[in-house]
Amino acid sequence: MNQLERIQRSLTKKSVPHFEIGDTVRVHVKVVEGEKERIQVYEGTVIARKGSLNTEMFTVRKLSYGVGVERIFPVHSPIVAKIDVVRQGKVRRAKLYYLRGKKGKFAKVEEREFVGGGESKTSTQPAASEEATVTA
Repeated sequence: MNQLERIQRSLTKKSVPHFEIGDTVRVHVKVVEGEKERIQVYEGTVIARKGSLNTEMFTVRKLSYGVGVERIFPVHSPIVAKIDVVRQGKVRRAKLYYLRGKKGKFAKVEEREFVGGGESKTSTQPAASEEATVTA
């Protein structure tokens, strides 16, 4: 490991939550207005992620009064106070730039279901014989 990599590793945050492309996140951003500092929340869908180590950035897109707004955040910046994952999205692309051309419900990302503990989704649904006895 050379000196540049050591410096980059020292500048990274230790506690960054795991989030992926398509996830809906709530980013708490420090905003300085004059001498006052406050936290502003920006909630939207992660449409891109790029970079590595301390240069990693992610793009969040949200709709504000019917207008699409995108903002790019550095992951390890002191401006970003906290990142909360609201819901996980089910996508098959690395970049979701196609959402820029979509409107309404077509601009939504399908939610990814979490099945923990090795269970399958078929075991949670009642069998066909049980349904027949209930309806009879």
